[in-house]
Amino acid sequence: MKFGVSLFTCDRGITPAAAARSAEAHGFDHIYVPEHTHIPVVRSSNHPATGDETLPDDRYLRTLDPWVSLASAASVTERIGLGTSVALPLEHDPIALAKTIATLDHLSGGRVTFGVGFGWNLEELADHGVPPAKRRTALKDYLAAMQALWTSGEAEHDGPFVSFGPSWAWPKPVQQPRPEILLGAGGTEKNFEWIVAAGDGWITTPIEEAVEGGIERLTTLWEQAGRDGSPRVVVLGDTPDPGALARWRDVGVSEVVFSLPDDTADAVETFIAELATAVAPFR
Repeated sequence: MKFGVSLFTCDRGITPAAAARSAEAHGFDHIYVPEHTHIPVVRSSNHPATGDETLPDDRYLRTLDPWVSLASAASVTERIGLGTSVALPLEHDPIALAKTIATLDHLSGGRVTFGVGFGWNLEELADHGVPPAKRRTALKDYLAAMQALWTSGEAEHDGPFVSFGPSWAWPKPVQQPRPEILLGAGGTEKNFEWIVAAGDGWITTPIEEAVEGGIERLTTLWEQAGRDGSPRVVVLGDTPDPGALARWRDVGVSEVVFSLPDDTADAVETFIAELATAVAPFR
């Protein structure tokens, strides 16, 4: 079982580059960062953790761009994976985003993990012209168009949301046919069906209460669809509880990821060192 860290990037505290460098030095496998372009002040969308329009953390207002953050991390590291938990592809032009991700995967030597979400903040999505009722279909179409650009010498795509004729686009990602696509979402049947059809695995939400049952159901759907191998499962953990880590390892969790505190560089680096010691028995 692998272990990663998640930094809720913002314009204070430790930088993504410093956090990634420290995490790599202590043996962690990935660093993940989130994405929000902006937070509309007036919202009716409920946050998944609070259950209403209240935000649990003011870093939502101050989030750094994930791809710039990961590029800075890539420049000071050699091994650690560079992931999003989660990115919001629907808030981008998919052709331009495909170029950004391919470039990062190329320059980092194939270290990108593409964690994606549908987006809980409907007002944020609406400002990008995304019809909320079509989020699932639109995201699947965006990803299919991006994969065409990543794999084909002369790429083309004709979908309900993205369309372009034969086109050249390099660099290609090192990882073929694509960097791993993981859906960060609740463990529902509908989400699992989406993963089986369009993704490579599942990132649990921090409030997920049925990880083991979710893995079992996702694996069943995966096998029924004739997918090769097993879906990757990344669990967002709270604290490194030995009992939970043992259970997750036994049921086939691929990686457990722990959030870093909103604190100074020295404090976060100390946290990373202590976390590495706590998870060492489960590597």
